[in-house]
Amino acid sequence: MSVDAAGRQAGQHGPYEQHGQHGQGTAGGHGRSATAAAAGRATEAGTRTECDCGDCPRGARTGHRQAVAAFLALREDFAAGRGVPYGLAHSAGAARQWISDELAQSARAVAERAAAAGRARGEAVRRRTPLVLWGAVGALLVVQSLTAIGAGWTDSRTAALAAAVVLAALLTAAARWHHGGLLAPVTGPDNRLSTSRAVATAWLLPVVWAVLMFAARLALAPDAAERRRLLAGLDLSRGAGLLTVVALACAATVAAARLASVRIRTGRQQKVPAEYPRAGDLLTDDAGRGSFADAQYVLLNAVAVVFAAVRLAAEPDRLPDLPWGLVVLAAVSAVTYLAGKYAEGARPVVLSVVRAREIGGLDGPVRTGDDIEIRGSGFVPPGAQPPHRLARTVVRIGTVDVHVPLVPVPGGFANPSDGVLVVPVPADVEPGRAEVRVITAAGAESAAYPLFVQE
Repeated sequence: MSVDAAGRQAGQHGPYEQHGQHGQGTAGGHGRSATAAAAGRATEAGTRTECDCGDCPRGARTGHRQAVAAFLALREDFAAGRGVPYGLAHSAGAARQWISDELAQSARAVAERAAAAGRARGEAVRRRTPLVLWGAVGALLVVQSLTAIGAGWTDSRTAALAAAVVLAALLTAAARWHHGGLLAPVTGPDNRLSTSRAVATAWLLPVVWAVLMFAARLALAPDAAERRRLLAGLDLSRGAGLLTVVALACAATVAAARLASVRIRTGRQQKVPAEYPRAGDLLTDDAGRGSFADAQYVLLNAVAVVFAAVRLAAEPDRLPDLPWGLVVLAAVSAVTYLAGKYAEGARPVVLSVVRAREIGGLDGPVRTGDDIEIRGSGFVPPGAQPPHRLARTVVRIGTVDVHVPLVPVPGGFANPSDGVLVVPVPADVEPGRAEVRVITAAGAESAAYPLFVQE
């Protein structure tokens, strides 16, 4: 369906009244804009018992849900041909532009609510971090107490508990002083949880705890012979496997960050920031789809961390000795993860530009006022599916920038899409040869594609 056809469909359905905003009637407004009408219907359908002030965590989430409900109601109304002002009903171009502007305005309201909800989530995580940390310390104390019933309390138990207290205190201070809380070190520049940073952190925290535990045991050692025995447990020959895996995880983190930075600067990868970090980011790509590279990296390293923790619990006098087969497997997983990061993403590519023709229409050359269909790939980068980001897609025809109109259909949008964009050729485009470029929501620009505009 072309953009003109979608505009006519939206403008030819339903009765229109003469009491709309600015003297124009709407299909469902009675003096309100379509956005306000949809928001009113979503509010009436929902509950008013929750706070929607936007200043507290619960209120921000409620406000976001209400904004999303209002946007969905508005989109479905337009997709069904309702809500278009009477004065625009007979102008397909004006109707489609009005629909796109109304949807973009409502989408911006959703984005603002989502940003507020993201800030509220971050503040809630920062407040709950001490509870989680000290709850873990309490759980360790309970486990140590239960296992000591028959065997008795030992210096290793005291050292393990003391190391946990010191580590929890350091992490609590970091969460309190840093505005991003403990999620900041594992959150990437795109505001998503970084898989490589999370895996490296999952290795570093147990290693730091083990070193603190050894330091506490050295302080509690009764004589020099006991101290020498404990220091022997830190020998490189015993902890080489563990240190190799930790080095691999840290190297993969640095390499992944450098790879993403270079590819973004050179235009070979498109990155769209997320609204807020989610736990699912560790196993998915930027579009929220499951990622094999990320999933295998997380799962294999999680198993390896558990294996190392079991070995340390069984032999608390030495660093856990990881078998070299497990080390090689971790290396293969890291290489697979980096290869997956290198392979993902691409810049927008225009393959062809043709004149859009409706069913029953006449063929002919491209003239000003016609719709053109741009075919290619990479027009909607991963993470740009939210409507306020779709509205930022631009087609440059010669020197004229044309914002791609949002064309709603039940359940989504027909335009723009990742492989096809439909835009009108504005009157400001001079007849003759022109170049067509696509600028995505990530800011990436495609190479020029020639287009001839007939007089």
